Amino acid sequence: MTVSARRTIRRNAFLALILAGLCWGIGFPLGKLALRATDPAHMVLLRFAVAAVAALPFVLGRAARALFRSPAVLLAGLLYALGFLVQFEGLARVSVTLAALLVGAMPALIAVSARLLGERTTAASWAGVAAATAGAALIAGDPGGAGTLAGVLLSLTSLLLFLGWFYALKRAPTIAAPMAMPSATIVVAAITILPIAVAMHGMPRLDIGAVAWAGIVGQGLLSTTLATAAWQYGASRVGSASAGVFINIEPLIGALLGVAMFGDRLTWALATGGLLIVAGSLAVVLGEDHHHDAPPTVA
Repeated sequence: MTVSARRTIRRNAFLALILAGLCWGIGFPLGKLALRATDPAHMVLLRFAVAAVAALPFVLGRAARALFRSPAVLLAGLLYALGFLVQFEGLARVSVTLAALLVGAMPALIAVSARLLGERTTAASWAGVAAATAGAALIAGDPGGAGTLAGVLLSLTSLLLFLGWFYALKRAPTIAAPMAMPSATIVVAAITILPIAVAMHGMPRLDIGAVAWAGIVGQGLLSTTLATAAWQYGASRVGSASAGVFINIEPLIGALLGVAMFGDRLTWALATGGLLIVAGSLAVVLGEDHHHDAPPTVA
């Protein structure tokens, strides 16, 4: 592959990762709108039902159907479902801004796990991990009026589930159809969420109003289908460290929209903790040795 072709692949991958971060970021305010009329489990169920309908045409081919026999794909879908269920149980107990800022700890978690799995991690990266961890601890210790400790802990727990999803996808098989893998993951997640949500709260109400439905449909199409596909495309073509930096778009957008749309108040703990998380996470991914990034693929 020529140098020019590699640059084009990386540029397109970065654009896809930016799109994923933007779409995930708007998922927090859209979710908050929906939570005014329904509970978290039902909201996530309806969100993934919308996403699964959009994804279904991409999993009807023979090669795509074979993905449902892959343990890695099934595990990825399971963890993706549980991650969103736990994350929005947390969002119901915290502000949009606080929940979004906590996501900034995700790149640090990727760095730590990568090191444990044998990848090289620089001193600058470990300094970033320490800063991001301190920021998350500061927010958890003093959430102020932005939420409860339980909400913070649920939000942080969801990050561990998403971390498992991140690594499960790396072990999933690849096929030529680019939408097949994210679509299969979404369908598995929707099937996983259904019995859990029904067991927790019964069948969901559908008469929840236009505003709540707008939030759910927006989450389903933008923050689930489009974001998942864009992330899978981008992350499969660059290394983990390079992809990780774009996760910080999500907390940035979510926090800005939380302040602008919901009147969230930025306390000193939230502002300082959020700054530490974002700055530390940037240090993590920028401090990685990019010569060890996985080579781009074109699957």
